[in-house]
Amino acid sequence: MRNMLESFFILFKGNTFSSSSSCSALALVLFLTLADSVKCEQHNIDSAPLGFELSGFTFDSHKDDVNTHKVNNLVSENGLFKFGFLEKDGGEFVVVVRYNLGPKSANFPVWTVGGGVRVSVNSTFKLLMDGRLVLFENQSNSIIWSTDTSNLGVETITLLNNGNLVLMGSQNRVIWQSFDRPTNTLLPGQTLSYPQNLRAPSTKSVTSYYTLVVNREGLALMWENNVTYWETRLVSSSATVKEARFNANGVLELFDDMKKIVWSVSSKDFGESSVSLRHLRMDQDGNLKIYSWDNGVHIWRVGWQAVEDQCNVFGSCGLYSVCAYNSTGPVCDCLYSNSLDSGNGFLSPDSGGSGCKKSVDLENCKAHTSMTVMKQTVLYGLYPPNDVDMMLNEEDCKDYCANDTTCFALTSKNDGSGLCTLKRTAFISGSTSPSIPSTSFLKVCLVPQAVATKGAKPNPAPKAVSFPFRGSFRKIVSAVAFIVLLTVLVIVVLEMFVVMLVYHQRRKSSLKRAIKGAKTNLENSALIRLSYKEVHELTSGFSNQLGFFVFKGLLFEETVVAVKVLDVRGLPEREFMKAVSILGGTHHRNLVSLKGFCYDPKHKILIYECIQNGSLDKWLLDDKKEKTWQKRVDIAVGVTRALAYLHTECQVCIPHGNLKLENVLIDENLVPKVTDFGIKSFLQSEGVCSSSKESPSEKDIYMLGKMLIEIVVLSRETVGDGLDQVMEKVMQEQMYLDGEDLRGVERVVRISLWCMQNQPFLRPSVGEVVKVLEGTLSVDRPPSSFEYRNDEDSEIKAVGVVEDVKPGS
Repeated sequence: MRNMLESFFILFKGNTFSSSSSCSALALVLFLTLADSVKCEQHNIDSAPLGFELSGFTFDSHKDDVNTHKVNNLVSENGLFKFGFLEKDGGEFVVVVRYNLGPKSANFPVWTVGGGVRVSVNSTFKLLMDGRLVLFENQSNSIIWSTDTSNLGVETITLLNNGNLVLMGSQNRVIWQSFDRPTNTLLPGQTLSYPQNLRAPSTKSVTSYYTLVVNREGLALMWENNVTYWETRLVSSSATVKEARFNANGVLELFDDMKKIVWSVSSKDFGESSVSLRHLRMDQDGNLKIYSWDNGVHIWRVGWQAVEDQCNVFGSCGLYSVCAYNSTGPVCDCLYSNSLDSGNGFLSPDSGGSGCKKSVDLENCKAHTSMTVMKQTVLYGLYPPNDVDMMLNEEDCKDYCANDTTCFALTSKNDGSGLCTLKRTAFISGSTSPSIPSTSFLKVCLVPQAVATKGAKPNPAPKAVSFPFRGSFRKIVSAVAFIVLLTVLVIVVLEMFVVMLVYHQRRKSSLKRAIKGAKTNLENSALIRLSYKEVHELTSGFSNQLGFFVFKGLLFEETVVAVKVLDVRGLPEREFMKAVSILGGTHHRNLVSLKGFCYDPKHKILIYECIQNGSLDKWLLDDKKEKTWQKRVDIAVGVTRALAYLHTECQVCIPHGNLKLENVLIDENLVPKVTDFGIKSFLQSEGVCSSSKESPSEKDIYMLGKMLIEIVVLSRETVGDGLDQVMEKVMQEQMYLDGEDLRGVERVVRISLWCMQNQPFLRPSVGEVVKVLEGTLSVDRPPSSFEYRNDEDSEIKAVGVVEDVKPGS
């Protein structure tokens, strides 16, 4: 194109067309057309060098900065994919790779920067001169997202014909690619490796609840990481899944460690040559689907979906709603009549919520409660998703729920099993279909009948009743009887008053003795057992929530506590008491102490001391907090010592099971306090800490390594599996570290990467980690990759790579 313009200028300057003014005009039109083509090429390119920049604004090509390469979009060479800003609801923007197929509705995003992070219109996306790809929020003057590619030799950014956004070095070497970081879509040739996932697009600013995960057993669709509503069944029960791959022919395959296919599924248009485009997408409705492009009518068609019946997707219609059917397919409706936020019908979950209101608080019903019958309907609780199964017939189950104040609804299967499921949460959803044999009952307030109907005639005045006897004798007898009756009534009332007074005095004295004894137990570190009613009172009805199922309470009107409601089903009281006894016997400076508990068949609750200074993740990620390297080392040492105490110094090994930043609290002196220990693993096992496979304690070591990396880099995002990558990240972001601090950082990073080895036998013990963090042991450089071809390739265990450091060395 450039050569054509140069030739044209030469011809035009040499008056080649001067013989005809019309020819000159034609030449001018041709020139403007060619110039416009050059302008378009400047704005839509498939590759750009360092200095490349995108913006939510539209740039004028005549005002481009000579030191940058500002364009509106990157477009793949084949024209099928486009990379740039995409406007969302509320005037916010996301940066995406999307289709470029013509119709706006067909241009699905296939990859989003930062998993869908939203920015303002005046944000920019840059390829910096050091090789980093950065999303910059100009309004807040901050970096929202960036790649860890600084000084790795990046030369260009390119949008490939397969939709893969790549950063390339010399000789077309790929340094970074979007295919390694899928968001909600897999394109042909793209893989999803354990433990990656696809997350459904968010609704407005609300993070999606739906996720496709790859675990060792296969693929699973999950809601809130604790409800699995679809999963694959492998051809071999002993197979271990490593990755999923989506192919251009519409086949989704699962591979094991030996690269063998252990499960596959194909689109119904498999093998059709007329289909040129396909993709696998985790949709906003919580369903996983394979889409095929119909080039004739320019629409995407669904060739396969994981959950055939959309109403079987857990919570697909949201709170207080039910998934039903009409002539067009599944639709959402409200559980309660007259409960819509607007009078125009149901608001879909896409609007940011179900649109249905909660029923009237049953505790505030002016009359009694009643049960609404819902034929051919199944209900389930959303928050928490913890239903209670009982073996009762429909009528007995209905009566049981009606008399139970904690029951909000029930579902009777009616399939011959005799199973009745109670809902002990007001956050309910469900589905209905002619094929469902179940009957559900929903507890609602009973509407009281009017005392008198409007317009009804008033009741006639009662007639006077005369005594059968007349005379003075009858009057004397009546007066005496009245006096005797009144005297007896006064004596009875006085006696009742005295009895009640004595009863309340004794109860008050007993309560004072009980509180005094409980306070003594609290001071002596003995566990206090409370009833559910008492827990309800000390938390003011669970009104002050601190975290997920954690509430703030006031014990004995003076001690602030944190109340943890457990999601433990079917645990016998003996096992629970045994576990609580062991957990209550833990005493360590870096552990949150257990103060009490509550157990009944319906509720299992633990009561901890309350650390009101917040969790470690908030402290680390708060830019306003001063986070020196020594403070972070002290916190890391404290957490590791607590874990070592749980593993090696208790009566039995207590695996933590859920070690993460949120489960480490910071007190006013910046002393770390580990909480939530033993809940996921110890309450469900015997605390066994060794096994032929990965044990709970080995999993703790892995999670400890991940946490240490997060403490080092002050970020949740791990920056690769190499020591050099982590150290480069630290030196770029934390310029204030001196040489001694950097040596300490490298020591912590080394032991962290050893902890995160895929092979459990390569991981160090928690005692060795403590010594490395304290500086009494040195540690060798970890392998550059976590993957090994076989166990014989790496004979050295982590304990073999640490050695004693002599004093003064």
